[in-house]
Amino acid sequence: MKKYLLTLLSVACFCISSQAQIDYYFPGEEFDSAIPSPQSYLGYEIGEWHTRYDRLVAYFEKLAEVSPMAELKTIGYTNQLRPLVVLVISKSDNIQNLENIRQNHIKLVDPNQNMPDVSGMPAIINLAYSVHGNEPSGGEASILTAYWLLASKSELAGEIRNNAVVMIDPAINPDGRDRHTNWANMHKGFPPVADPLDREHNEIWPSGRVNHYWFDLNRDWLPLAHVELQKKIEWYHSWYPNVVGDFHEMGTNSTYFFEPTKAFSSENPVVPRKNYEEINSKFAGYFAKALDEIGSLYWTKEVFDNSYPGYGSTYPDIQGGLGLVFEQGSSRGHIQASQRGDITFEFTIKNQLKTSIATMEAGVREREYMHRYLREFFQTAVSEANSSRTKSYVFGDLYDESRNRLFLKLLLDHKIKVYENTRDISLEGQQFQKGKSWVVPTEQPQYRMVRSMFEKVTEFADSVFYDASSWTMALAYGIPYAAQGTVTMGEQITALPDRVVEFPQDGKYVAYLVDWSDYFAPKLLHQLQEAGIHVETSAKEFTSNTITGEKEFPAGTLVIPTAFQKLDDSKLHEILKSASEKSGVPVFATTTGFAVKGIDLGSNNVSAIQVPKVIMLIGQGTSQYEAGEIWHLMDTKVGMPISKVDISLFGRVNLYDYNTLILPSGNFSALSISQIAHIKDWLNRGGTIISLRMASQWLQSQEIVKEEDLQLETVKDPDFVSFGNRRDFEGAKAIGGSIYKGKLDITHPLGFGYRSGEIPVYRNSTIFFKPSKDKYQTPVRYAENPLMGGYISPSNLEKIKQSASVLVSPVGNGRVIHFIDNPNFRGTWFGTNKLFFNAIFFGNKI
Repeated sequence: MKKYLLTLLSVACFCISSQAQIDYYFPGEEFDSAIPSPQSYLGYEIGEWHTRYDRLVAYFEKLAEVSPMAELKTIGYTNQLRPLVVLVISKSDNIQNLENIRQNHIKLVDPNQNMPDVSGMPAIINLAYSVHGNEPSGGEASILTAYWLLASKSELAGEIRNNAVVMIDPAINPDGRDRHTNWANMHKGFPPVADPLDREHNEIWPSGRVNHYWFDLNRDWLPLAHVELQKKIEWYHSWYPNVVGDFHEMGTNSTYFFEPTKAFSSENPVVPRKNYEEINSKFAGYFAKALDEIGSLYWTKEVFDNSYPGYGSTYPDIQGGLGLVFEQGSSRGHIQASQRGDITFEFTIKNQLKTSIATMEAGVREREYMHRYLREFFQTAVSEANSSRTKSYVFGDLYDESRNRLFLKLLLDHKIKVYENTRDISLEGQQFQKGKSWVVPTEQPQYRMVRSMFEKVTEFADSVFYDASSWTMALAYGIPYAAQGTVTMGEQITALPDRVVEFPQDGKYVAYLVDWSDYFAPKLLHQLQEAGIHVETSAKEFTSNTITGEKEFPAGTLVIPTAFQKLDDSKLHEILKSASEKSGVPVFATTTGFAVKGIDLGSNNVSAIQVPKVIMLIGQGTSQYEAGEIWHLMDTKVGMPISKVDISLFGRVNLYDYNTLILPSGNFSALSISQIAHIKDWLNRGGTIISLRMASQWLQSQEIVKEEDLQLETVKDPDFVSFGNRRDFEGAKAIGGSIYKGKLDITHPLGFGYRSGEIPVYRNSTIFFKPSKDKYQTPVRYAENPLMGGYISPSNLEKIKQSASVLVSPVGNGRVIHFIDNPNFRGTWFGTNKLFFNAIFFGNKI
């Protein structure tokens, strides 16, 4: 009897608890009991705990199992093998007919097809949550949104199910989300602690914001450096949603933000004004009404950036949809004190839920309007291209097929039409050869994305930027390109062509040769060194008589002599062939060490390459982004492991086990006097330090290097600036992210593999170093007129003109290689990656 009473009591408490949750999130609503509520499935109320991603996916699987109105699709997997899922919800007839709906919908993006009858077409709505893993309210709101849409008996839920196909991404960044989920749950107090200083509200390094490789995925919609966004964009272009909700969190003391953003200065110049001035305002009314109903405060038309195409709320704007950023003041845990009192996790979730429902409501009520706008967007893209003086862009690197292919893939992934170039042409002092270059016509539906890839913009409505002010991807890839006023093109490239790498047959050779110009040459080199093959490099160019004919080889060429190997010729040939196939890099063979022109293979200008033994200091006080960029680069582009060691463990490090130390930007004040002395001694004895930005300033502060900051007389600030204008005034002095022309010394070991003395570099800091006092050790400085794209104040531009981008500080028998500009920014600066590769493989040759 006791057991029976306890069971009844437990059921009663469960029902009361479940009803309490419904009353809080859905006051007055009735739900279909056949659809399990989140509380009944998970065993706790939404907001009581942070929901692990596997439990979230399991609940979505349950919804798809019990309801004919839901289907769960897996579109890919993260680096940690978590599924990337999209829950599709609509009336059952639509779920059974999804492919026909999709095919009919995407007719809207092709101006050459007849306009379908949009009156009966459902709205395509995408709700995307938790791209930043430690902004968890969105992911929890996705659970409640899915439940409400499937189970609610309200007229609005029925209207949405009948007139929309809703696609829910519960978390674009599952790996980061689980990192934060575990942190918040394991530090939850009973009762929860609201003090902002409590450990629950202060994650350790790296934070849950970032993915497996410590990248901010809300910057990756354009560069597509990571699998999460590669799969998302592939899915996106199969549907072209009318509306995309992008749900975020911001500082605890803020309320709630929704669009429109700040007029003009926060808007992308290629997006039609109609998007900002008409559509945003139309939708904003729905969000205001939804939040007004529950008394939540909000703000609009300020601060947030809508210009960079790599955001989840901006990319849809450049694809004919409406991207909407939502920002909720965060509890960063279960409860946290703010200027307005304690903010609970439940409260943040409720606001996200309300705007999620409002987004669907607006998408349905405005669906015909948005369908017509989608067609209009791509029609006007073609007509704008017609009136443009630029009719096409031609691009292609004569010497680096791998980088060409990487850029081609980026264009194709964004559905930009690319064609073969059928003639040899010279434009703007550059040569573009048939077979090694391609043409992108501007007259195409993706004209606005073409502009994003190639245009250099230097004039702006404002001087304050939330993020990057320039994103020209052709410059990021370092691809030679030029605009044309004409269009001449061959066959369209619809897929990345197979790369066939010819390899010399097994034979008796003096040496094998590899042109270091190819982007993936470092990957091949690592494979050879890992196999125990002795590899040398040439410090000067030469022309060799290979078995396939005379070929010019630049400085940095890999020389693999057959006479100094521990392997027999046949095994050497086998390993080289395998490395060539895996990297896609051609290998040449010669039967003579005598050069047709330049140095011979036995010259003192040809020397052995040291096998890199790399350690990188990471952890609290260092940039998780820069560290992640380096880790990602070496993992995915070279396949070479590096030791990532937390600063707190440096006391256990013997630097003499390594030859290269990488210091990403940061404050290394945690290092003791004796540890700094260890670094100095190791450096003096021949070590190589690669330092980025703030790390170079720290080295200078410790007198490990003796470089000089650049100080110039600048225009004196006025004696008075109004308090209300302080942000704009000071913000204009920052360098939010812009692109500059660098002058590269291609004879310097850091310049090995480059064929041009000009190189685009990316800068997003106000750190200025003078060029080295050693006239040979500033391999990258700025051109006389350096600005290529983005905003820069006149005073900062003057500093840039007289400063160094990359310089080297000799220290005893060692050296410090300073990257004042980040060569690996966001995993997409393929044009400057080689500088970093060279620092790792050739650092001891400086």
